[in-house]
Amino acid sequence: MRLLFSAIFLLNFFLAEAQTQNGAFNLTLKALLSHSVKEVTVPDAIKSTALFVDARERNEYDVSHVKNALFVGYDNFNFDSLASINKGQKIIVYCSVGYRSEKVAEKLVTAGFTDVSNLVGGIFEWVNQGYAVVDSSGATTQNIHAYNKTWGIWLNKGNKVYNPK
Repeated sequence: MRLLFSAIFLLNFFLAEAQTQNGAFNLTLKALLSHSVKEVTVPDAIKSTALFVDARERNEYDVSHVKNALFVGYDNFNFDSLASINKGQKIIVYCSVGYRSEKVAEKLVTAGFTDVSNLVGGIFEWVNQGYAVVDSSGATTQNIHAYNKTWGIWLNKGNKVYNPK
């Protein structure tokens, strides 16, 4: 009976708190992220008219990105790429899984942007849920920069790319 209660508790926990389709990935994100900015799930993001902002590095973005996403980077992030964006614009920031995008989103909020969200699970969750990405020429692609083999385990769909030439 005790085991059944524990199983029901865990199931309810995942159903009530799940933000990604994979429970283990969700737990990893809960521990990794500080949850310091508003978060948005892929199903809600796909319905949004927000500006998507990519907080990965240029080589990751060039492999694939959300269509029409604005590249801002992470290591060399500065506000110049957002100079023409109204601070009231709805913005969804993403990266591979959500850590780097959370940090960029924090910077945007601190700078006065008022409607900024972090895409929980990042582009990995976007692709895992079956949504399209495009390459640097704008063509739909199955290639996804998987960051590295440790983080790449969370990418379940598409072709994992680690070090494009």
